[in-house]
Amino acid sequence: MATHDLTPRIAPNLDRHLVFPLLEFLQERQLYPDEQILKAKIELLNKTNMVDYAMDIHKSLYHTEDVPQDMVERRAEVVARLKALEEAAAPIVSFLQNANAVQELRADKQYNLQMLNDRYQIGLEQIEALYQYAKFQFECGNYSGAADYLYQYRALCTNSERSLSALWGKLAAEILMQNWDIAFEELNRLKEIIDSKNYASPMNQVQSRIWLMHWSLFIFFNHDNGRTHIIDLFNQDKYLNAIQTNAPHLLRYLATALIVNKRRRTQFKDFIKVIQQEQYGFKDPIAEFLACVYVNYDFDGAQKKMRECEEVILNDPFLGKRVEEGSFSTVPLRDEFLENARLFIFETYCRIHQRIDMGVLSEKLNLNYEEAERWIVNLITTSKLDAKIDSKSGTVVMEPNHPIVYQQIIDHTKALSGRTYKLVNQLLEKAQTPAAR
Repeated sequence: MATHDLTPRIAPNLDRHLVFPLLEFLQERQLYPDEQILKAKIELLNKTNMVDYAMDIHKSLYHTEDVPQDMVERRAEVVARLKALEEAAAPIVSFLQNANAVQELRADKQYNLQMLNDRYQIGLEQIEALYQYAKFQFECGNYSGAADYLYQYRALCTNSERSLSALWGKLAAEILMQNWDIAFEELNRLKEIIDSKNYASPMNQVQSRIWLMHWSLFIFFNHDNGRTHIIDLFNQDKYLNAIQTNAPHLLRYLATALIVNKRRRTQFKDFIKVIQQEQYGFKDPIAEFLACVYVNYDFDGAQKKMRECEEVILNDPFLGKRVEEGSFSTVPLRDEFLENARLFIFETYCRIHQRIDMGVLSEKLNLNYEEAERWIVNLITTSKLDAKIDSKSGTVVMEPNHPIVYQQIIDHTKALSGRTYKLVNQLLEKAQTPAAR
């Protein structure tokens, strides 16, 4: 299923260190030859300071204990550079390790700079050295040390561009350490800066949004409420526009989150319109499954796509997270997805037919006859389905479901209110843009 692997599209939008977890997953799933993955790792490592790791992979790839001379020389350079940066940053690092001294810092950065210079002879040069030291630590794979120093650097830095770069680095470090709560906080800080009106140029703003969404995948598919937060972020007009114009492959993740999130059915209806717009431009089994069910009403196609979706989820680094339970290994998202996918097929099929043959239905749901019958009985008993099973004829009989006029009026009014709100916001933004110029 390497044909549906999105790593080649996702990797260019990530820091190279964030690509390593993806390669580890692909290696574990054996989607590519082991040799190909190891070569990709070495190519990435050559642009970092993780020389020891590169040496280990070289030994594994070529089945030897010898390493090239250029790697040995590179390691000596890295050690020497690290020592030099450590010495340059020593005054500020020593200050930050002194709890009593740190208490003298205030929210006013200009005061802090003056105080550090007057009392501790620490100037802008030493603060810049802290940034370089933190960045080098990150490149060496010391993410914990890098995160701490980048946090301290941002508290002292007065250069907005440098501070933004440090925030990206801090976010990457927290992701790589799997500190999902802290990473989520850093993600929101970064989003606030990117969405501000004084952020660089509109083109840079769009690119930064695309990077942010790619980096956010690590957080959203590991954080407790991530699958709700990804809908909140990706479904915002500016972010959804960026996806449709520059990164349509991200629709896979928004589609998956909406399919397994039963509380977001209103947004789901709007998303189907996006799927309809993109169905000829972007090909992905999960998006195509939704198009089959809700756009083309192709239930045979949906059945085939559901099988493909299962493989896609199992082989996707973000969706295919495994949970070990004793001697068993499961992929929770796969199970949730298939359950909801069957429900979508069933609900849509039932809107068209009043009496449904159980044999046909079991085929559409990718279940055998007994499994399909149990599944439908469970839906009826949990009040998710207004129907009854006719055992003699082997059919499901749907009860007439007449729409309530008042509810229709409420739904239409809500939709109208939402569209009016968006229109007013767009008009206000256009009115403020000339004023800012």
